[in-house]
Amino acid sequence: MQVELEPMPRSNANAIATPRRLTGRRLIRQLHLWIGAWGALATILFGLTGFVQNHRAQLRLPQGESTELSRLDIEVPEAARASPEALRDWLRDGQHVPVETIRAQPARAAELNGAKLRQPSRWLLSGGNARLTWNAEYTPGNATVEVRNTEQSPLAVLLRLHKGVGGGIGWILLTDSFALAMVALGLSGLLLWGRGRSARQLVFSAAGAAALLMLAIGAIAVA
Repeated sequence: MQVELEPMPRSNANAIATPRRLTGRRLIRQLHLWIGAWGALATILFGLTGFVQNHRAQLRLPQGESTELSRLDIEVPEAARASPEALRDWLRDGQHVPVETIRAQPARAAELNGAKLRQPSRWLLSGGNARLTWNAEYTPGNATVEVRNTEQSPLAVLLRLHKGVGGGIGWILLTDSFALAMVALGLSGLLLWGRGRSARQLVFSAAGAAALLMLAIGAIAVA
């Protein structure tokens, strides 16, 4: 015996779907608020320091100061002259200089007052934190390496942290969480903004205008 089931009335289907949509919207709204609270201070910090860096030339905004604490020429043993890595290890282990990055510049031609010169290769080593920095410069074959220790002012520290310099792995992970939070904040904001709006309304809205303006300015910047 076959029994035919009557379709659920449209009003009942809408009654079931509506609470689900409301629950989803509430969840998105709550996530939007939580994410905004997590990244609020970071937004203020990165916004202010980004503005200072963007307008350093036009508005002549200060970029902080660096004070050289010491500059030493240290004799390098033969074994440490073999490679940049050997020099780094000797500076860290023997001289307690916190070297973290190495940059080897090859020899290149240069011109000064019409005279052609050849600049020798150099090994540039650096490390430290956002406030205290260490820089070592060595020309392969020389008997000494120049080591400089520099202290940054509070504003310079903030600008260095904005660029991810000197903060260490903890700062990198923290700023990564802020970056991902900003992405989630934007996506959840678009979802909330697009609620109940058609595609046409979204295009001709503040979000659509912002996207168009960003694409236009970006195209001009790379043209």
